Amino acid sequence: MSRVARLARILQVCRRYRLDTFLDTGHVPQSWRRLLRLAPFTRGGEPAQSRAVRLRRGLEDLGPIFIKFGQLLSTRRDLIAPDIADDLSRLQDAVPPFPAAEAQAIVERALGKPVEQLFASFEATPLASASVAQVHAATLFDGRRVVVKVIRPGIERTIREDVRLLYTLAHWLERFHPDGRRLRPVEVIRDYEQIVLDELDLQREAANTSQLRRNFLDSDLLYVPEVHWDYTRRNVFVMERIHGIPVSDVAALNAAGVDLKELAERGVKIFFTQVFRDSFFHADMHPGNIFVEVTDPARPRYIGIDCAIMGSLSDFDQYYLARNLLAIFQRRYREVAELHIECGWVPPQTRVHDFEAAMRATCEPVFEKPLGEISFGQLLVYLFQTARRFDMEVQPSLVLLQKTLLHIEGLGRQLYPELDLWANAKPFLEQWVSDRYSPRGLLEKLQKRAPGWLEQLPQRPEKILEALRPVEAPRAPAALAATGHGAARQGSDRWRLLELLVAAGGMVLVNPDIAAQAPAQWHPATWVFAALALHALIAQRR
Repeated sequence: MSRVARLARILQVCRRYRLDTFLDTGHVPQSWRRLLRLAPFTRGGEPAQSRAVRLRRGLEDLGPIFIKFGQLLSTRRDLIAPDIADDLSRLQDAVPPFPAAEAQAIVERALGKPVEQLFASFEATPLASASVAQVHAATLFDGRRVVVKVIRPGIERTIREDVRLLYTLAHWLERFHPDGRRLRPVEVIRDYEQIVLDELDLQREAANTSQLRRNFLDSDLLYVPEVHWDYTRRNVFVMERIHGIPVSDVAALNAAGVDLKELAERGVKIFFTQVFRDSFFHADMHPGNIFVEVTDPARPRYIGIDCAIMGSLSDFDQYYLARNLLAIFQRRYREVAELHIECGWVPPQTRVHDFEAAMRATCEPVFEKPLGEISFGQLLVYLFQTARRFDMEVQPSLVLLQKTLLHIEGLGRQLYPELDLWANAKPFLEQWVSDRYSPRGLLEKLQKRAPGWLEQLPQRPEKILEALRPVEAPRAPAALAATGHGAARQGSDRWRLLELLVAAGGMVLVNPDIAAQAPAQWHPATWVFAALALHALIAQRR
């Protein structure tokens, strides 16, 4: 379909569902307003359905790419109205399958052999069909049962064409909607483009699956299927076939005797383990991607699939996020404000008192409810909306985290309505902060970084002597200009000395015999290292 024909189709859907009502014509120039009144998609009576329903049905009519965009948009509750977010969350990611012959042809081209030589059996009827791929069951010649995921033919071209149109619509929305700039529609489309194009690379998804499986290999909380790399390419992905009860089928879970309270709490534990222990979390944990193994109903285990979208937090963000969450639920709003400024989530010139007052006004009405009724994910949404008023930059990693938390909390309360997410999260966060910044935790960090320091240590031994020389008397500006040196260089050299002293201390601390004694018994060399580092730091400040 040509771009013009596709645009005409979009205008036709806009007319059917009166999507023009999302535009505030009061902000449109007079000349444009006349054109809009003449446009065919603005003609019609007053819409009979709510704006949320009309938007959802319009996206459904426009096809898979717009459906997936609606799903992504439903997670951005920091940007869109709650009624729209609620209705968009109902979008189903089930589309008509493409012919099995095409799927087989793609597999054969990718793997270089006929399907009959690759698999003992290959089922023509797909198990599932989604917007960018579909899945077929198969059996390997050694008897192992697998699933074969195949990218839809021609989908990348369709995606790129539709994304270009979405950018056009986003620019219109930004220009003509009263909240257009605040909603940042172009930024949302840019995030969506990256996510949906990444989903087309099944080798990337396979690598994510392998990493998540490795992280939980011996866990009784989460099982991740095995990847068969010999059969995996960019557009074909073969992995172990799993069997479990869909997590959304509460009736089947009850019939199997599953402890739903335990299941809900295990979901919370999995989430925080991924975020804070591994800094690698499944960011698309909607019910369609989660199953439950019920071999032991009293200790049910989750099964996770579809690792195309994964999130990660830096050590910096992990630490500040943990401290922020603890401070929020302990109602230490001053600390929340200071942490936001300290970690750079809001501009440094933000007035702490104003930000503290805004946080208090946001949180206090929420905390009037019993803890079991508080939506942890929704509270994060409120906080991000408040911080946005203080020019907080939206960070993709935090948006993915918020989206995942909303999924986990909603799923947990579907299983066990009395789930108190905070009661399960608080001990985990407190223990994580305590462990990470205990003497042993700091020692482990030193041990991890010591090899890099040791590699640099022999390269510039002369810098130690040069940095220890007495500071010369100030020279005339001309002399400084001639040599190209000065106080800046002396300060830089002293910082290098400090780094070298840290590396020297790391040489001692990384020794397994010494490290085994810490933190109960510190080696004398550690105190020497600490004294030298302190001396260098004082000298630098002077």
